[in-house]
Amino acid sequence: MGLRLLESAPVGDRPVGGAMRRIDLVIFDCDGVLIDSEAISARMLVAEMAARGIEIDLEYVARHFLGRSYPVVLKVIAQDFGVDLPESFEADYRRRLLAAFETQLQVMPGVTGALDRLARPYCLATSSSPSRLARSLEIAGLSGRFAGRVSTASEVARGKPAPDLFLLAARKAGADPAHCLVIEDSLNGVRAALAAGMEAWRFTGGSHFRDIALPDPGEVRAHRDFDRFEAFFETRPDLAGSAA
Repeated sequence: MGLRLLESAPVGDRPVGGAMRRIDLVIFDCDGVLIDSEAISARMLVAEMAARGIEIDLEYVARHFLGRSYPVVLKVIAQDFGVDLPESFEADYRRRLLAAFETQLQVMPGVTGALDRLARPYCLATSSSPSRLARSLEIAGLSGRFAGRVSTASEVARGKPAPDLFLLAARKAGADPAHCLVIEDSLNGVRAALAAGMEAWRFTGGSHFRDIALPDPGEVRAHRDFDRFEAFFETRPDLAGSAA
């Protein structure tokens, strides 16, 4: 898969404040982690539903759809409202969403610096469709960094919160799931990472954490929460190259 390991990467783990898991691969979610897209997507979905006479709000979207693939949207809408969306809905929604991305989408602050410092192989695993992902990465200027390092929900039978997508990403990279670190923003993503036996960090710095009343995590707990990529290495300086 051609994952990058910097020459300066340390071998094994150095103890930092006690015992810790060896990390051989970092798996990033995309929406809400690498790119600040979730609030845009939620607003667009509310608008698209309203145009079809289906009234939902941002909290409904956050509760049911964050971290989930598009087929889940269709299934939940059908169950909750007794409406089968037309075949054209997906293409229409994605076209309008990408048009909004063109003018509104931003790479998450600090992401590129964290990737530059990261001294482990890394990849991306997302519920987005391949076409949406490709354009999102282009707009955000991240395409080159993740070329050949992508897994999408279209490649597995079960999307998040099932562990399949993260297990696929680890398998592609030749990494043991027990030595993988997942960076997620959604509770479904955290659930998927934990079900895969991986370490999970929850990134809470996206604008959707500010603009939308997100579901209470309840018993779902990541190994670490952080809200700035500038703080990515604070608890795990061993994951940064020696030049950091």
